[in-house]
Amino acid sequence: MASTMVIRRGAVIPRSLFFGARSICSWWKNVEPAAKDPILGVTEAFLADTSPNKVNVGVGAYRDDNGKPVVLNCVREAERRIAGNLNMEYLPMGGSVKMVEETLKLAYGENSELIKYGRIAAVQALSGTGACRVFADFQKRFQPDSQIYIPVPTWSNHHNIWRDAHVPQRTFHYYDPGTKGLDFASLMDDVKNAPDGSFFLLHACAHNPTGVDPTEDQWREISYQFKVKKHFAFFDMAYQGFASGDPERDAKAIRIFIEDGHLIGCAQSYAKNMGLYGQRVGCLSIVCEDELQAVAVKSQLQQIARPMYSNPPIHGALVVSIILTDPDLKSLWLEEVKGMADRIIGMRAALREKLEKMGSVISWEHMTNQVKKIGMFCYSGLTPEQVDRMTNEFHIYMTRNGRISSKLLKNRSKGTLHANKTSDALNAYKSRDVRLTATTTNIDHQHHLKICKLY
Repeated sequence: MASTMVIRRGAVIPRSLFFGARSICSWWKNVEPAAKDPILGVTEAFLADTSPNKVNVGVGAYRDDNGKPVVLNCVREAERRIAGNLNMEYLPMGGSVKMVEETLKLAYGENSELIKYGRIAAVQALSGTGACRVFADFQKRFQPDSQIYIPVPTWSNHHNIWRDAHVPQRTFHYYDPGTKGLDFASLMDDVKNAPDGSFFLLHACAHNPTGVDPTEDQWREISYQFKVKKHFAFFDMAYQGFASGDPERDAKAIRIFIEDGHLIGCAQSYAKNMGLYGQRVGCLSIVCEDELQAVAVKSQLQQIARPMYSNPPIHGALVVSIILTDPDLKSLWLEEVKGMADRIIGMRAALREKLEKMGSVISWEHMTNQVKKIGMFCYSGLTPEQVDRMTNEFHIYMTRNGRISSKLLKNRSKGTLHANKTSDALNAYKSRDVRLTATTTNIDHQHHLKICKLY
């Protein structure tokens, strides 16, 4: 008995339990805390801030004028119908067939020949992130010697996704800080200089984080050069409808590539355009040479999903299916998504007007120029040091690359405004000395960014 027991302060403790606990604790002694996510970490810091005037303009979620989450009316109606006909069964590995069918129509067109002849391999995915990850694993499995070209800058999680899939990454030029627009010449040079048959990650619309998209003519030039070089284009389309307010217009880049005969890949998400952030509803599609190839590719996508998450969740897929298959609800959705896009455009204009009225010597034309900026995100031009200052002194939270989420700016007229000026100057641009200030309304806690001339 003594060999199996330990006496500790009068208590009898089984020796196996005592030493077992010690052994278990030692397994993870070398684990260190992971680095904060550059986007989600902003929200964590914001929530920990006790200031009553704090504001988060970095989160990628739509909010109303009171800073509250928005549930679309079309979603509420779809939820009402689901509540009367609950279904908790497993979906197939490929997800909801109806949801996938309707999602493909949004990307490739209602009357797409590719859909008609079964040339698209598609599966429901865990929103856009899941779609990208399944594709990255598929790329590694069947093109093991390939690499992925990613734009500079891009959504930070893109790098994590392809890194964890063990796909080597290269970068290509995209944003020009000088013009606050597209560096098209450098982009095209990179496309031309990449080895033939390279994989490229492209943002279909509303580039995250810059809000800068190629024009239609530029997309056609990109498509042509891709064809010359036999490159593969993988589109991340997280904001269809949310960019311009028109899902058809926002799918133009994809349609151009399809018209030119490309076999592309595409990740779609309903997080933004239907507000289904937490439902994780998305789709991965790959255009194939024929139906036989599409069947084979889909089977492999399902094989990748099986050990990863087995099958996708059903609830969000039901919401999407109901909305897109009911003419009245789909019409309501198109109206609501346009309303959100128009409001974002209005917020950009309001912020630009506020900055200019307060004496900023910096041009903010890029914030309302639809050629240079579109969608929910916008590069402010602030340096990481200035962003830190905005956070530490004024409790205004954003990612350190200066990305502002236009949909989080409030448009409230009431309240008393007051300006808090910084005590010293910051050099935001090479040729100009500028000072950062912030304006808040002490009633609504409304915040605006202000860059004004050094006094």
